[in-house]
Amino acid sequence: MADVQVESVSRSFGAHKALDDVSIAFPDGGFYALLGPSGSGKTTLLRLIAGFDFPDSGRIIIGREGVERVPVEKRRIGMVFQNYALFPNMSVADNVAFGLSVRGESKASIAREVRQALDLVQLGKLGERRPHQLSGGQRQRVALARAIVTKPRVLLLDEPLSALDKALRVDMQVELKRIQREIGITTIFVTHDQEEALTMSDRIGILRDGRLVEEGPPEDIYNSPKSEFSATFLGDANILRGDATGDGIRLSDGTAIVASGGVANATGGKASCAVRPERIKIATATASPLAAEGNMLRGRVSKRIFAGNSSTYFVDRMGEVIKVHVQNSGATKIEEGNDVVLHWSPESTVLISAA
Repeated sequence: MADVQVESVSRSFGAHKALDDVSIAFPDGGFYALLGPSGSGKTTLLRLIAGFDFPDSGRIIIGREGVERVPVEKRRIGMVFQNYALFPNMSVADNVAFGLSVRGESKASIAREVRQALDLVQLGKLGERRPHQLSGGQRQRVALARAIVTKPRVLLLDEPLSALDKALRVDMQVELKRIQREIGITTIFVTHDQEEALTMSDRIGILRDGRLVEEGPPEDIYNSPKSEFSATFLGDANILRGDATGDGIRLSDGTAIVASGGVANATGGKASCAVRPERIKIATATASPLAAEGNMLRGRVSKRIFAGNSSTYFVDRMGEVIKVHVQNSGATKIEEGNDVVLHWSPESTVLISAA
């Protein structure tokens, strides 16, 4: 296994700069997610690490070896594609064996390695089947077995679960994590699914317009984002904007919002606060007062969306909308059109630089 270092990498396609001076480290044995909107550069970065393309400038180092000009077949990379890319005319076992056959390994060695790889992905009894006889989740496991049977230094996954339905996708998330932990391989996967990135990864890198916006453990980025983009792209967040006060902001109507963490902003300059919808408590204006938690706003419910175990309230305040997530169990339903009071603590408020 090996770590991966990307150092000041740039790549352009004509006038479009797909990657712009990106530096990022992928620790040995870790599970790393690259997250970003379409066109952010995440798939381009994965292709450069794999060797399907080469950077215009910068270095790519795998296990202390500079590989930015090394062809794909010499990098010892395992790759799982979004569309599986299985050979339809081959059995499951032959698909998995393909890379070993190209290497010229003995039949006995290939049979042993294929059997172990299929057992690892829990397909040991399906080796004789053809891809069309398998479910989507099983085909994905075959693609994974084919990628790991050659014992690569790094495993790359390009939106590997996007073609699966929701229930199967959740099951495969658990399986992918189990397999990755069992073999201990450095894994980098591209996804546009925020929940998938939060659930599976040890660290997340968020890209936007070819640049790395932020990277770190999922909980750190979720709880303490450093920018409005990170706050709103990874999960849901309310952004409140105003003038910096040192420990928060002052809104246009004079209301003070206090934050216990985040970036430092010069007093008087423009700044923003982010608060997650699930951190806010909501009550009708006529109900018993909520216990003061430091930050309070008043508004009117413009819309309520019921989603089974939870509801989302859209609260209008002076033309701005604040979202509040509430668990339905034991909660009193608040009707649309009701005036409400919102409370949340400074500890649930993150101060970030203005966009």
